[in-house]
Amino acid sequence: MITDVSTVIGAGTTPPAGAAAPFTYPPATHLWAAEPPTPAAAPSFLARVLSGAATVAIGATGIAAGTAAMIGALHPVTLDWAVPLVGVDLDLTPLGGLFALLIGIVAIPVGIYTVGYARTQHMGRFSLTVLPIFVAAMLLVSAAGSVPTFLFAWELMAATSLVLVWADHRRPAVPQAGVFYAVLTQLGFMLILLALVLLAAGAGTDNFADIAALADTLPGWTRSTVFVLTLIGFGSKAGLLPLHAWLPRAHPEAPSPVSALMSGAMVALGAYGLARIGLQLLGPGPRWWGLCLLAIGAASALFGVLSASVATDLKRLLAYSTTENMGLVAVGLGVAMLLASSGRIQIAAIAATAALLHLVAHAAFKTLGFLSAGAVLASTGERDLDRMGGLVHRIPATTVLFGIAALGASGLPLGAGFVSEWLLLQSLIHSPTPNDPLLALAVPMTVGAVALTTGLGVVVMVKAFGVGFLARPRSAGAADPLPVPRSMLAGMSVIAAACVVLAVAPVVMSPALTSALRGLRVNAAPLGPVLLRLPGVAGTVAPAVLGAGLLIAVLLVVLISRHGIRTRPKPVTSPLWACGADGLTPRMQYTATSFAEPLQRVFDGVLRPDTGLELDRHPGSQYVIAHAAYRARQRDVIEEHGYTPVLRAVRALAQVVRRAHTGSLHLYLAYGGAGLLTVLIVSLVASR
Repeated sequence: MITDVSTVIGAGTTPPAGAAAPFTYPPATHLWAAEPPTPAAAPSFLARVLSGAATVAIGATGIAAGTAAMIGALHPVTLDWAVPLVGVDLDLTPLGGLFALLIGIVAIPVGIYTVGYARTQHMGRFSLTVLPIFVAAMLLVSAAGSVPTFLFAWELMAATSLVLVWADHRRPAVPQAGVFYAVLTQLGFMLILLALVLLAAGAGTDNFADIAALADTLPGWTRSTVFVLTLIGFGSKAGLLPLHAWLPRAHPEAPSPVSALMSGAMVALGAYGLARIGLQLLGPGPRWWGLCLLAIGAASALFGVLSASVATDLKRLLAYSTTENMGLVAVGLGVAMLLASSGRIQIAAIAATAALLHLVAHAAFKTLGFLSAGAVLASTGERDLDRMGGLVHRIPATTVLFGIAALGASGLPLGAGFVSEWLLLQSLIHSPTPNDPLLALAVPMTVGAVALTTGLGVVVMVKAFGVGFLARPRSAGAADPLPVPRSMLAGMSVIAAACVVLAVAPVVMSPALTSALRGLRVNAAPLGPVLLRLPGVAGTVAPAVLGAGLLIAVLLVVLISRHGIRTRPKPVTSPLWACGADGLTPRMQYTATSFAEPLQRVFDGVLRPDTGLELDRHPGSQYVIAHAAYRARQRDVIEEHGYTPVLRAVRALAQVVRRAHTGSLHLYLAYGGAGLLTVLIVSLVASR
């Protein structure tokens, strides 16, 4: 994938002369600049309300069912008539209940938000019909009690999400993103299918509860093969390396409510698959399982945050941030598996708690981030950070809501992601490593990776919020935005409230985490109502106290400032000396491209950017520059060096296979006979 970012210097603008001449905004010159909505009749108010209400109702059902499952009030249900031959087996375990709760938390604000969004952006009646089906499919995945039901629900989830990604198929970038997503999601599905069929065949049953009871009797090679296949298959859905490339393609092109559901809820089901198969059914496994998950998670987190740091498209930045955060979740699960297999049960409990809590926090702040990006797009027609700015004075409510999302994604105190990332670091810092060379090597490297990821995550969100919402507008759309519909603001406010609760009172998730982790044979770390004290280690934090202290500090500043205004003498007005730069324009401020340029230089070996400066000189003198343009193409090195050779090999193989298709019926019958004979010979040899 190549992201093209071009900044025109000295062309298309008219600098203001004094204070009279207006500033002329430059035309969009970005490959990934937000394209204008395709002209189409907006769905009727009734269609939008019905779709939103159905999505909210299904989300509320998920919350109710998840809560009931975690308190043990649900029992398995079998519907033999639902699907021919195999039926449908529903068994919502406490672990699945946590994810059903997560899906419901995301679906309710998305349903409210969609009512206003579908009126301003291209989201037709068919997409509105598929949206609640997509949410129901995700709930069915978390409630599946057998292999056939799980595979059916997983494929239904993939198919409905693909339809929603293709909602605005008239734009040129959408079909390409949809095809890329379809190929990678089907590749992951094939690996999951192979793993679960192998698991069911080895256990002699396709029921998950029965498989869990017989898992210890399976051969070691079967368990390890299933783990590796599911790690790749579920990891692709979670956005982990190396099958992450669909995320920065599909998320930006999908409607914003769909992006929120995919990033907030669907990718979490990839982590659910890893936890359900790798920890619950097959665990505890050998140490190298945890080490593999730990390594892939750390690499994904670092790669995701580095790619986000140089992204200028707001939705693409959030998509790469999803890869970063799911990498952190994988690190937590990997640390829990590694420490549990080494006998460090208490520290493993902290790591597992951090992983699941971060999943819930990520669902909240990433949903809010994508909904806010959709509000900006609907209001300004822009999602390119280089062309935004000045929104804090024009759409202040959206700015505040995105600020809450950015604070959560940065992992700073009073953000939704702070407590979970703090727990993850505590589990790593306090991991005992005496006489254990593997832990002694893996733990410090992971601490460095998590710390670097967290630091760069702050930079990414500072860029997104500071460049995109503060300073001065850099396009006509940002200078004169349309008002954001009330239903969109209401949906964002609901999920913003969830972010605030998770930031200052994570204790609300303690019962759910305790119930879910009990099924993983790990105890949850206790989350106190005020003071979060970790078991067996000297680590404490009090998010509520931090929040109260900040609130008191703000109130004191307001009171002191008001007192100062009353007692201050009448000011004397005088001209401001501005170092000769009076009359600042939007061209005299940092863009997202220039903000990320130092990081791009530092990590040049990983990012491998293709940059250049194109100069057009004046015809009358070679020393006078008439036009200058800076070009920066950001390449995905994994896609370039990993995917491209595979695609070339597939094309070459396809050309070879094509020669065998001569159109002769007799030759095709011979192929079939040879294949049947080969299968019979292999079966005969295997039976002996």
